[in-house]
Amino acid sequence: MKAASSPCLIGSNLVVGYRGRAILPPVNVAVGRAETWVVVGRNGAGKSTLLKTLLGLLPVISGRVQREASLQVAYVPQRLPLEATVPMRGRDVVAMGWDSHWSFMRPWRPSRVAEEVQAALKQVAADGFADERFGALSVGQQQRILLAQALMGHPDLIVLDEPTAAMDMVAERETLRLLDGLRSERGTAIMWVTHRLGEAMRDADRVCFVDAEEQVVAVAPPLEVVQHPVFVKHFGLHLWPSKGTAGANAGCD
Repeated sequence: MKAASSPCLIGSNLVVGYRGRAILPPVNVAVGRAETWVVVGRNGAGKSTLLKTLLGLLPVISGRVQREASLQVAYVPQRLPLEATVPMRGRDVVAMGWDSHWSFMRPWRPSRVAEEVQAALKQVAADGFADERFGALSVGQQQRILLAQALMGHPDLIVLDEPTAAMDMVAERETLRLLDGLRSERGTAIMWVTHRLGEAMRDADRVCFVDAEEQVVAVAPPLEVVQHPVFVKHFGLHLWPSKGTAGANAGCD
């Protein structure tokens, strides 16, 4: 078991929603360095809203969000809002990571950018299509490019919104291994939203299960969350295989 670390991102009695209207009960999270957090729930359950509020992309209705003053955060959205006609290559999108205002990256010397871009592309196995137009790539390939962009600047916390939704099982497992390597080797904290259960949830340190319709928030280790009655009601009772063994991914749409 990993030693406990001091939280780098805290949400205290956090109420999230839109235009002043709450969609979930108060949430309490404390993400430590080198921890993996997974936010799960059905479509429309409030997962992305919670994530964006923790990042400061949506206003807090009530409660408080605290981040370490020196915390470097990278955000991987579900998709990048680029017009399909924009002639931007995959590697150009990755290079945006060094000066993107929403990813809070440290500045890099221009002479280092090309080297950092290539290293990030190779790390996510996207170097083979990096020179293709971003808009022409498959959704799964675009997600790899966005993940490479997030690695620029070596962030302390990577926040991802359904990063493997368009990936096949092999690509998903490769992405999970990459994220776990960042956690174990660099001490990077990982927090990601998914509606696909399985390895990601099983290997998390903490799971945050949200359901706006049932007005439920459950924050606990994975084996506790999967026994929550509302979780069982919607997803059934899943027994996760032991780490390192193959098992069928459960999911919901």
